[in-house]
Amino acid sequence: MNRNLRLGLLVVFVITMGFLLKATLSRTPLPWFNQRKQVDYGLFLKEVDQGDVIASGKFYKNVFLGKYSPSAHGNHGPLDFQVALPPEAPERSRLMKLLSEKGVSFGQEPEGPMDFVLASLFPVLAFLLLAGVIYMVFSRAAQNGNNQALNFTKSRIRRPNENVPKVTFDDVAGVEEAKQELQEIVDFLKNARRFQALGAKIPKGVLLLGPPGSGKTLLARAIAGEAQVPFFHISGSDFVEMFVGVGASRVRDLFDTARQNRPALVFIDEIDAVGRQRGAGWGGGHDEREQTLNQLLVEMDGFDPNAGVILIAATNRPDVLDPALLRPGRFDRRVVVDAPDAKGREAILGVHTRGKPMGDDVNLESISKRTPGFAGAELANLVNEAAILAARREKTKIEMAEFEEAIDREMMGPARKNRLMTTVAKRRTAVHEAGHALIAELLANANPLHKVTILPRGRALGVTITLPTEDRYNQTKAEMEDMIAMALGGRIAEILTYGQDGGLDTGASNDLGQVTEIARAMVCEFGMSERIGNRRIGKRHGGNFLGPNGTMEERDYSDEVAKIVDEDIQSIIDRNYKRAEDILHTNRVVLDRLADALMERETLDRDEFLALIQDAIAPVVGGRQPEPPTKPEPPVPPAPPAPSEPSEPTRPTTPRPRLEPGMA
Repeated sequence: MNRNLRLGLLVVFVITMGFLLKATLSRTPLPWFNQRKQVDYGLFLKEVDQGDVIASGKFYKNVFLGKYSPSAHGNHGPLDFQVALPPEAPERSRLMKLLSEKGVSFGQEPEGPMDFVLASLFPVLAFLLLAGVIYMVFSRAAQNGNNQALNFTKSRIRRPNENVPKVTFDDVAGVEEAKQELQEIVDFLKNARRFQALGAKIPKGVLLLGPPGSGKTLLARAIAGEAQVPFFHISGSDFVEMFVGVGASRVRDLFDTARQNRPALVFIDEIDAVGRQRGAGWGGGHDEREQTLNQLLVEMDGFDPNAGVILIAATNRPDVLDPALLRPGRFDRRVVVDAPDAKGREAILGVHTRGKPMGDDVNLESISKRTPGFAGAELANLVNEAAILAARREKTKIEMAEFEEAIDREMMGPARKNRLMTTVAKRRTAVHEAGHALIAELLANANPLHKVTILPRGRALGVTITLPTEDRYNQTKAEMEDMIAMALGGRIAEILTYGQDGGLDTGASNDLGQVTEIARAMVCEFGMSERIGNRRIGKRHGGNFLGPNGTMEERDYSDEVAKIVDEDIQSIIDRNYKRAEDILHTNRVVLDRLADALMERETLDRDEFLALIQDAIAPVVGGRQPEPPTKPEPPVPPAPPAPSEPSEPTRPTTPRPRLEPGMA
């Protein structure tokens, strides 16, 4: 039917219903519309006899519809009222005569068969009007593709829009092994005969595993750009609804749609929303979610095989998935998309800087070494932050300075230059960070210093940044002990400067927490205690209702072993405290010089730091020998007078920006 014709019919229908409704309301006294006051007939006669109470009225069948005069009843309820008349005809004639004598104007509605017809047809006409409006609304919604009420059990599967730029494997970097695995899927779809000639069967499912931001969804988009076959995508949360059976129906519709377009690829993002292990919740699981999972299991590998339909799913929580979903025959391949290494990060930076104006001093290799542990999404955000900073500074190219600032913002938050700090508090922060920096540089197994600053960033008053010389996936006992010594260096420096009582404050809270966790992991998890030996003590796991940071410990040791654990943890902390204290006490002059420089400049990079310590440092036995700076030595600022009686407000903890991979 023509759209203009439908619109014209709708207008005619609404106008006709409006006229009928108006005619019905004008001829029929409906209490739910008029809300008239009910008046007793005897009281009505008394009010008429008074002469100035009743203003006008109208006779209708056995009812008199009247209106009070405003002066008599304006402040006492509604003016409109109705009176039930006696059925006797002489009584009505006497009432009409009385109304005429008292000067009350009245009329009489003629009675006929149309009154009964209109009064009877009004509910039917109202229902037809409402039904017509609802029908037109839903028909218009169905034509526009937005009729969710009529398609409630349809899956919300979507195909990539042709206007969206296609992503290919050339746009994905840092995950070469994953690209090779998925390239075989694309080759199978493009040239299935070559594989079928050898009896190879197409995989039914591919599960992408990896931390958030590692590029799982980007890989799926790249498969869509490379495969040249119908590609559908949907989220795991789109299946589950509060109504039982809807999720299972949507799963069936999803696979029916894919079969009609096979060979086809279906991508389910965040599959853990629907694929969680059945019966894992206390008190029973979610019945609707479990029914949806059961239907998904049947569709992937049931009596009716899905030939030509490959399911690709992504999750960062593989530990919560149901075992039946992970077995071969459903997800035949599990592709790990992990955080990239240094070369991978450099390749990812090359992809995201492609087409952007870069300065001559930009070194992607140096940036990749400065960003250990960064995932692909974090690197993309890093490049975008650098571009925003360059535009804010009205530059035509993105230079290395913008990348340095973007890295600091990504790791620690923006600098809070307007935060007011007293001179005493600023000096304590400088001493604290100088202690961290000096220990990190002199210990052989600690990560070398990259930058130290007392500019507040995020929740920290100051930060000491150390970077590994290479990507590490395991840590030795010596490295972990040096990390403990470095974390204790800030508090030791304050105690050496301000004394035992004046040097204790709340600023080392985060450092002490890190020290305790490392020492506990050495004893209980990594078997680095001589008295405990090669044994793991306790099993720590997350509780069902404790959230992502809540842990519970399953105790599998005696009280005697617990005492040994406490003693060994304390022994590790005390041993490394003594090491750090000896280093800082021996190099007290250098410690004061670093604190003075931080008070003057607020930030020291590696070259400035090395220039300050090279002529006065006392080497540590078995430690790292400081290398000479790569640029000329900056002038040493004069030392400000040390405060005699420090007093400062409580300051927040000073977190390290990032822990190395593999550290507990």
